[in-house]
Amino acid sequence: MARPVIHDQHVQDRLLAVTAELVDREGPARVTLRDVAAAAETSTTAIYSLFGGKAQLLTAAVDDGFRSFGESQREAAKGGLLALGRAYRVWALEHPALYRLMFGGALATYVGCSPTPEVASDSMLPLVEAVVAAQSAGALRKDNPALVAMAIWGQVHGLVSLELAQMNDPATDWASIYEAALESVARAWAASPEF
Repeated sequence: MARPVIHDQHVQDRLLAVTAELVDREGPARVTLRDVAAAAETSTTAIYSLFGGKAQLLTAAVDDGFRSFGESQREAAKGGLLALGRAYRVWALEHPALYRLMFGGALATYVGCSPTPEVASDSMLPLVEAVVAAQSAGALRKDNPALVAMAIWGQVHGLVSLELAQMNDPATDWASIYEAALESVARAWAASPEF
């Protein structure tokens, strides 16, 4: 006879989402497992059963963010570099707590907690692959694909981070600024004819 499932995928997903929200709002040091369990309407037993402890829960929340982000990038990849850039912003605006948890540095000083390297790097593969494809098609100048991908990532990441931090005037048209930046990045890396 099979044992009943006490803590299902729904509980796990809710714990991951609540963890990201609480850490975003309070910081990792101030968030307790009781806080997370109460906000997710479950018990600390569920957290221990599903994750093991606080560091493992935080790592799982970050990894979940990178997986979700990576899925959105893979879905956008068929549209090329511009589609990836647009999908980056859309995902970040739809998941601001996860975005800040993944990239904001809140967990950098929390011992034993960092994203799983394979999960984090896998989320950026669509960008590197799009760079390689654009270089092969002659649309981007030949350079180290990882270097080009990191330079492009830095541009879009910086603007999205500023938007999420609500920098500038509240009436700022971030969508237009972002589109102008994407066009600028495309021009900066475009292949130029050889002289």
